[in-house]
Amino acid sequence: MNRLTAGTVAPDFELPDQNGAVIKLSSLQGKKVLVYFYPKAMTPGCTTQACALRDSKAELEKRNLVVLGISPDSSVRLKKFEARDELNFTLLADEEHKIADAFGVWGLKKFMGKEYDGIHRISFLINEQGVIEHVFDNFKTSNHHQIVIDYLDSL
Repeated sequence: MNRLTAGTVAPDFELPDQNGAVIKLSSLQGKKVLVYFYPKAMTPGCTTQACALRDSKAELEKRNLVVLGISPDSSVRLKKFEARDELNFTLLADEEHKIADAFGVWGLKKFMGKEYDGIHRISFLINEQGVIEHVFDNFKTSNHHQIVIDYLDSL
C-alpha cells in the first residue's frame, strides 16, 4: 500500500455512481472534492459515517465541497444504501478496487484475528486544481464530517 500524500495530483478516474451514471473526477475541477473511501455499504461504521456526511451536506456545500464516497460495492448495492439511509451525495462503485489501488488505500487489513485485503478508511481533500490538499486518516466514523469541516474552517 503506497498511499498518496498532500501535494500530489489526484489521479483522474471514472466510476459508475449509485444510479449507473459515470462520474469523472476532473469534471468537478473548480470545486473542492472530498473523496472518502469506505469498506462496505450498509455496515454499521460505514452507515454512521455516511449519515453524518448526509446530515452535514449544507455545511459542506457552504464550503464549496462535493462529497464522493467510494467502496468496492456494486452500483446496485450503493443504490440500496442511498435509499435505505436517504443519502444525498454521490456514491461510486470501485468493484475492481482500481481507484483504491491508485490512491493507495487498498491493502492488508486485520480484523478479529483474520487478515484480508480491503479498503482502508481514508479520505482525501482535493483542491479546485485537482491536487490533494489534505489526507484524513485519523478519525472515527462518527466525527469524520466534523474533522473535515474543522479543517476547511482553518484555511
